[in-house]
Amino acid sequence: MKSVIKVLRTKQGKQSMLSEIYVNSQLVCYGLENIQRPVKIWGKTAIPPGKYPLGFNRDGGMNSRYYSDYPSMHRGMLEIRNVPDFSYIYFHKGNSYWDTAGCVLVGTQYVLEAGDYRLLASGVAYKQLYAAAVQLMLQGLVEVHIQGMGE
Repeated sequence: MKSVIKVLRTKQGKQSMLSEIYVNSQLVCYGLENIQRPVKIWGKTAIPPGKYPLGFNRDGGMNSRYYSDYPSMHRGMLEIRNVPDFSYIYFHKGNSYWDTAGCVLVGTQYVLEAGDYRLLASGVAYKQLYAAAVQLMLQGLVEVHIQGMGE
């Protein structure tokens, strides 16, 4: 059986896009990405809507930092895979579109400031999403559904 993590994009700021993140239909946290652009700018463009597999990435500096922060739970970065023209797309901590590096940030709350969205309590949301995703991944295939606004 395939489990689903849905990223439902709901609002757009000048440079940021806010989403609701659901694990098997239950709201777990909010997400923040860069806006979508007609031409990709590395680290500043949201991934296109679609369905993508989720896996663990155990390489790189971010992985070692998160292992240091969460030694009892970290098994690798949650990576959204097989996105055409994109690589190393993670769910991770951060507060503003400046922190995304083209990834999906997570938070428990959000605010709108100067025309852009900012997440709050990112560490709390990360632990919640990570724990839920790991449980699903231990049971089998997990797919991330990125849904655009109005879809």
